Amino acid sequence: MSPSKTAAPVRLLTQAAGERQTGALVVQGHPGGTVYLLEGLIMYAESVAAPGVGELLTASGRLAGRTWQAALDAGTSLAQVGHLLLEQGHLTRGELELCVLGAIYDAAYFALAAPGGPVEFLPGATHWLGPVIRVEPAAVTREARRRARLLDEIFPHPEVDVAPVTPVPRPPVERVTVTALQWELLVHADGQRTPADLALLLGRAGYATIQELRRLAAAGLIERPAPPAADQPDFVRLPGVHPTAVDARRPAAPADTPPVARPAPDPPRHALEPESSGSTGTVYRPPKLTRRKPGAKLPKDVGPNAPPLHTGTDEVLLKRIRTALRALR
Repeated sequence: MSPSKTAAPVRLLTQAAGERQTGALVVQGHPGGTVYLLEGLIMYAESVAAPGVGELLTASGRLAGRTWQAALDAGTSLAQVGHLLLEQGHLTRGELELCVLGAIYDAAYFALAAPGGPVEFLPGATHWLGPVIRVEPAAVTREARRRARLLDEIFPHPEVDVAPVTPVPRPPVERVTVTALQWELLVHADGQRTPADLALLLGRAGYATIQELRRLAAAGLIERPAPPAADQPDFVRLPGVHPTAVDARRPAAPADTPPVARPAPDPPRHALEPESSGSTGTVYRPPKLTRRKPGAKLPKDVGPNAPPLHTGTDEVLLKRIRTALRALR
């Protein structure tokens, strides 16, 4: 089976299963994923949008992080990580099979969701976890389609699945009722974490996370992201901040000098008062305000001269503070 630029992953998976192939079906794109076959049956699946077995076991507290790392170090090269966990008594077979089964359905949904894209089958490739449980590909594809239909019934706007999650500043109704998972998502959403980030952080299934986020979007509790413009790039790398001191009082450059970064403006003179001067220059301290009684009005010479709001206010930090304050009510 050769790489394809237009074939649907479901069709190629069905073909590989019919030929009882052993290998990995790699689906590129966003989010994409990999489905591992063993003699035509699915033994594992993984995707960047879904936490794997290790994340699920350690985030839930069922397995210590050092135990999981020791199993990886000892069994990855031989594809016996799952076997070592069972042999050493860290997990029961039922626990591991249930966890792997959930990871397969979760990751396969994201890997098979794309209608078409670059797909490649790697014959003979196997996953480092080793064979734990095997699932019929037809059952996985049926479940993937059912999950897609369910999401559309909840809130038919797939941009919620990939955009950073931002809670609304104020609920649209007087009283709201949320589930435990929805509460976790609202508390940890900071306007930067995507659904995949939240699933990995909380150790929750990727599909279950998206399902609850769509319910929150339908209830108006998270902001609906705007669809990206056609000419807008998916990812923009911001310039790094270099801790280099710049003299704010240097003379202006000549007209023919290439433009450089503008220095920070001088602080307002009314907000500074000289304390002392010496060979190193003048040291400035903010003026001391007189103490006032609780409830008294500000003096006239203080109110109008209050410094303006800094344009670089961290909106994400403010939203997290508001979320924490609401949680204390």
